[in-house]
Amino acid sequence: MTHPPVPLGTFPTPLEPAPRLAAALGLGPEDLWVKRDDLTGLGGGGNKIRKLEWTVGAALAEGADTLVTTGAPQSNHARLTAAAGARLGLDAVLVLRGTPGASRSGNIALDGLFGARLAWAGEVDQAGLDAAAAEVCARLRSEGARPALIPFGGSGALGARGYVRCGTELREQLPGLRTAVVALGSGGTMAGLVAALGSGSVLGVDVGALTDPAAAVAEFAAPLTAEAVTPDTLRIRRDQVGAGYATLTAPVREALRLAARTEGLVLDPVYTGRALAGLHAAVRDGTVRPGERTVFLHTGGLPGLFGHTDTIAFAEEGARVFDV
Repeated sequence: MTHPPVPLGTFPTPLEPAPRLAAALGLGPEDLWVKRDDLTGLGGGGNKIRKLEWTVGAALAEGADTLVTTGAPQSNHARLTAAAGARLGLDAVLVLRGTPGASRSGNIALDGLFGARLAWAGEVDQAGLDAAAAEVCARLRSEGARPALIPFGGSGALGARGYVRCGTELREQLPGLRTAVVALGSGGTMAGLVAALGSGSVLGVDVGALTDPAAAVAEFAAPLTAEAVTPDTLRIRRDQVGAGYATLTAPVREALRLAARTEGLVLDPVYTGRALAGLHAAVRDGTVRPGERTVFLHTGGLPGLFGHTDTIAFAEEGARVFDV
């Protein structure tokens, strides 16, 4: 049974033209638009809110009083799960990879501000993180709480429904849309867009969060569309991962600089920075062409930028001294 979503965000989000960024990428001035899902409202905004409307809606329908989820220390999803809990009067426990003190700013600061409790799982893989979350839920139940485990990244067929709605918004806002470009992390955002727009109209840029992101997208999208979605039908670029999920690559540095200096648009180093770097590469190799209507999906993540020391150092280097 699918329970109704709980309202958490402000929709529809704006769709803005980006002519100066388009020119810098090699597109025509009317070719590129930015879907501002960084402006979804709650807790600093971002794409995870659309998913949480569905996953938290299900948790409420089942009588939960505590939200439990997993992520990396600078997880945008964990931050917004904590914000959703605060708005709805629910406790939140965030099960994070790593150890206390290794990351002390950005999303971690907001997790604390929203009143979340942090459970540090150590240096574990995804299976270890899932096991730690199961242990947390078992302990909460033993203490009389009613926990609901929200999936990693909020992703699954249920959470992806939030991005079916986003795809519908895009169809209404920009008739003739050819390609929507989006960061591909845990898979739910791309899956919902694929269900709404079709596999051929969505280009996912892998950020290195999963070993097989195509399989995840296909699994989550399949129940939401009559289209036969398989890993082979998806448009995915895997050339922007670099040395790993948390690393700042040279193409991402350039993408961050371009977006900021052409449109005043702030991207993050893990998701949207990689997505724009992937779009730039797609224009260069002809995957995305001038004359086609292209949307760049800004999925948020600004607080995470302030927890990424390499990006902060890079950004500060760009401040020029004015001698007086």
